[in-house]
Amino acid sequence: MAKASEASANEMKVTGHVQAVVANPSPIGLLGLAIITLVASTNKLGITGADVSYVIPWAIFLGAAAQLLAGIYDFKHNNTFGATAFCGYGFFWFGVAMTWAVKVGMIEIANLQAVDVRQLGFAFLGYFIFTMYMTLGSMGANKVLFIIFFLIDLLFLGLFMNTLGWGGEAWHELAGWSEMAISIMAFYGSAATVLNTHYGKTVLPVGAPFGPWVD
Repeated sequence: MAKASEASANEMKVTGHVQAVVANPSPIGLLGLAIITLVASTNKLGITGADVSYVIPWAIFLGAAAQLLAGIYDFKHNNTFGATAFCGYGFFWFGVAMTWAVKVGMIEIANLQAVDVRQLGFAFLGYFIFTMYMTLGSMGANKVLFIIFFLIDLLFLGLFMNTLGWGGEAWHELAGWSEMAISIMAFYGSAATVLNTHYGKTVLPVGAPFGPWVD
């Protein structure tokens, strides 16, 4: 009986770490970013109509849900940067989708005339600040990711300047064209990650990390 108790105690002392193997979630997160920025940029640039009703589902499922999913799995990879980026922008697109839903009347509010659009402008300013320091982090990943974050900087710069009324139409144009460029680079980044991982070799180069903090 004593030996059994001792064995049970020894078993309780044994600790271990079990981690499920999951695939790289970056391609699906970048795909979500690519799709929603493609659709949203055509609206900003006047390529498609001004009504955003058809953009809202893509904002929810691709911009928000796909990036949030990628962020959650990046937490499993112990990738603080990737998890913060994908989850942060995923929640951003949830917020944007709800804002558009209010705008088109899908969500009713008591006094729409009392809404101050500058509140949205300060949200864009906050995401500009967030993206600025995430851009510094992207330097430690690869050059394609750095370009994407730099373009997101330009997008939020254009958005908050235009929404807060601190500039003219040029800021809106900057936001639209930056968003289109983000889509192109995000498609490339998603394709590169998928193909390079699938074939175990560099099919599409992404560029080495760079900057003063890279060893």
